[in-house]
Amino acid sequence: MNIDVSTLIDAIADPLILLFDGRVAAANRAALVLMRDDPIGATASDVLPHQLLQALHAPREDAPVIVADFGGPRRHWEVRASTISPGQSLLHLIDHTAAEAVEKMRVDFVANASHELRTPIAAISGFAETLADDEAGGDPATRHRFVEIIAREARRMQRLVEDLMSLSRIEADRYVAPGHAVDLAATAVSAAQAAAEQRQPRGADLVIVPMTRPIMVRGERAQLAQLVHNLVSNGFKYGDVGTPVTLSLRPHGGMARLIVEDRGEGISAKHLPRITERFFRVNATRSRAVGGTGLGLAIVKHIVERHGGVLTIDSEVGRGTAVCVDLPLAKRGDGGRPGHQTVTKWTDAAAAPAHGSGHERGKP
Repeated sequence: MNIDVSTLIDAIADPLILLFDGRVAAANRAALVLMRDDPIGATASDVLPHQLLQALHAPREDAPVIVADFGGPRRHWEVRASTISPGQSLLHLIDHTAAEAVEKMRVDFVANASHELRTPIAAISGFAETLADDEAGGDPATRHRFVEIIAREARRMQRLVEDLMSLSRIEADRYVAPGHAVDLAATAVSAAQAAAEQRQPRGADLVIVPMTRPIMVRGERAQLAQLVHNLVSNGFKYGDVGTPVTLSLRPHGGMARLIVEDRGEGISAKHLPRITERFFRVNATRSRAVGGTGLGLAIVKHIVERHGGVLTIDSEVGRGTAVCVDLPLAKRGDGGRPGHQTVTKWTDAAAAPAHGSGHERGKP
């Protein structure tokens, strides 16, 4: 049975490039889309990056050759070279783009978390050392002020650690769909009222649109309460004092649509794509001043993702922000059974939600 070489290599998903006497003799479809024009017959050095060709001369025991930006920016490939016969070699490219992106996220996360912890630790250490000095810490007014600062920075560290632990727990269960029917209406009202109590006197600006009946979704009650708490707290933090923070919930098709709106300075369009990134803040100084950890909206995003919902954020500078969360309604028979594994989806929609604008802001 005769099998054409090009037919054989086209059946392989990874890019493969066959070289003969320094020229490209064949390439499968996956490799052709990475190269410009028609590379067949061309000199390899004219159509392939120098780094990629280095794999032909790298000893097998050496670390694998990694080529960046071949076929597009921020793409990473591991290149493996095999000698078929004298003058004939096969280049096998393995896509490491996703793995590199995950590693970069991990490195950035550790660096950002360390930076966020370093600031309160430095403040606590510095003021504690001052208090320990009999002369510097002897004045009662100074001592009282320093103790207040230490307590404030300790609370900031506590909030950050709690948010890090919460995010870790949510991510651990990200592919396990919740399997219990939860009354989102009751959960949302309770969580919003709790957030308002913690934000007095600002909490008096909370407005809850009346919900006349239960709205059941399949979810985890504690995470849904955290979602609402974070969004309402964000509204208090970044909305203008004396203006309403409005919570509304209603069925919308086969979804439950929850919207939290505030009237504040809003967020410019250039920041919206990054607003749910961990530790991203539009205004870092203001966020820290109002008690933000930079993780609140990242937590919201992951909760929505785990619950198979859609998060829409719309904002207008000078008018405020609206965050819309659509969650699937519970179906008949949902309840008590354990959740099954599934892959959920989260998207940032460009269009404003039906109830108002809907965008978001820096993390709480």
